[in-house]
Amino acid sequence: MKTTFKTTLLLLLCLCVNAKIKAQGVKMPQASSGQTIVQDFGLGKITITYSRPNTKGRAIFGKMEPYGTVWRTGANSATVISFTDDVTFAGKPVPAGEYALFTVPEKGEWTVILNKNTKQWGAYEYKEAEDFLRVKVKANDSKDKVETFTIGFASVFPTKAELLLAWETTLVKIDLTTEIDTKVMASIDEAMKGEKKPYFQAAQYYYENGKDLSKALEWMNQAEIADPKGPWTKLWKGRMQLKNGDKKGAAESAAAGIKLATEAKIPEYVRLNTELLVQARK
Repeated sequence: MKTTFKTTLLLLLCLCVNAKIKAQGVKMPQASSGQTIVQDFGLGKITITYSRPNTKGRAIFGKMEPYGTVWRTGANSATVISFTDDVTFAGKPVPAGEYALFTVPEKGEWTVILNKNTKQWGAYEYKEAEDFLRVKVKANDSKDKVETFTIGFASVFPTKAELLLAWETTLVKIDLTTEIDTKVMASIDEAMKGEKKPYFQAAQYYYENGKDLSKALEWMNQAEIADPKGPWTKLWKGRMQLKNGDKKGAAESAAAGIKLATEAKIPEYVRLNTELLVQARK
């Protein structure tokens, strides 16, 4: 009850100050700037909304933000992370949904928390009973000092990525993965029943994900018929031929792709087909 009273008092003070400023017609920047980031991931998206405090010359972890204490992972309202699809978060399954992202900093290791209550100011009314997930992750020393607290993504691939938390000289990485193959394969099967068949995209997916290579080549041949002047179809067909051990066919496809890309003045595909031709002639 004591915590609730303090939080209520704090909110009332903030409202009073904001009302007074608005009444005076004064516009001022937030002490901790807000940011929303959206990252495509798998077949869905991850959205994070948070506020970004600065160090302002202060010592942060172990000082201003004490070790062993739940932190809002930013400033102002609790940081909120939402997933449109199911993911694994540091190896643990997390259903699609919206969560408050809290952390407990420690020297060399952090506890990262996904909490079900997203409508919180800071961590003043945080309740462990409302946690959906708690995981421990390594906290690394950063070579470069980060003045403004930053959340971001790195090493983003179709089914895996790293969520990064960086501030002062601390960097925390959280591994994320998602499953897409079942959905993609089902969508390909369904699309192939229609009149406009996605030969090119389906062949690419089969090639890049270790599926039936003969089927991928069959579909790319159909894509080539539909788009005979596309240097991209020659490139992907050549890649599939090379992977299938047909160096002669891959060289012929690459040479045709170079010619088409040169005529169409598309230097990117001149380069890519040239690289394929060099590989095919080894």
